[in-house]
Amino acid sequence: MPAQDDEEQGQVFVDESDIIHEVDVDEEDLPDADDEDDTENIKDTDDSIHIFTGHTGELYAVACSPTDPVLVATGGGDDKGFLWKIGHADWASELRGHTDSVSSLAFSSDGQLLASGGFDGLVKVWDTFGNYKRTLEGPGGGIEWIRWHPKGHLILAGSEDCTAWMWNADNGKCLNVFSGHGAIVTCGDFAPDGKTICSGSEDATLRIWNPRSGESIHVVRVIFFSVGHPYHTEGLTCLSISSDSTLAITGSKDGSVHIVNITTGKVVSSCSSQTGSTDGNPESIECVSFAPKCVYDALSLGCFWWHGSKPYNLGSTKLITTFHM
Repeated sequence: MPAQDDEEQGQVFVDESDIIHEVDVDEEDLPDADDEDDTENIKDTDDSIHIFTGHTGELYAVACSPTDPVLVATGGGDDKGFLWKIGHADWASELRGHTDSVSSLAFSSDGQLLASGGFDGLVKVWDTFGNYKRTLEGPGGGIEWIRWHPKGHLILAGSEDCTAWMWNADNGKCLNVFSGHGAIVTCGDFAPDGKTICSGSEDATLRIWNPRSGESIHVVRVIFFSVGHPYHTEGLTCLSISSDSTLAITGSKDGSVHIVNITTGKVVSSCSSQTGSTDGNPESIECVSFAPKCVYDALSLGCFWWHGSKPYNLGSTKLITTFHM
């Protein structure tokens, strides 16, 4: 038997005639035994400087004060909101009154007031000590997002009832209702100059509004068989407006990003995700933002950092900086 022959012959040597296939291997790709031992000894470390434990459910919203670097607001699925301070474990104020999940939070630009929005369809206004000021009513569905006017105490909120609402936060008066979307208004904001409003919806359209009259100035939607840049084919998830109030960037469930000229309502640039989910569908764009001087735009997908055409793996975030303004 072969085993007996091997034992009788002692050591068995392999020569070149025994090689079936040769593969080139880069030594840098080979694992190091010492590295494997070090990996086993690595433990997850907590690098946080403060932990707030007031919530009993999932967190859905976080907002940081623009004027107080330690003041934070959080809201979650436990129907609660809290104001608390980083590094001050003994200071917290519960924001009571919502009867459903607190889905959105935003501080006013001067840092004097906080607005909370809930799936109960209510927007509540608080001071920065957590004292209740007033409730803003009207929407017939849950609040999706909240934004403050950049130069005053006006609040804009998008709702599940296909509308966006604008109130004066100082007296609670409703100033306008923006109707026209055919589905949930998933994102929106004032332009930095305060003269225009943009809103995006599950109906795959971007609408540009006059905040005073409530008039829809432009409706941006996909037009099949048209010449030029396309637009989203699925619901919008996020948007951002450039610092000079001329451009809006929008992201969608369809994995695409488009830049729109707010003045003309025309799509001026487009980009699509190069990756897909496990089922082969494009990854949804979850966040977009312009850099302060509008040199680049950034979008969040889920896995890498891209700069130009070079990807860098960050584990959980993909930022793409592809559009030069």
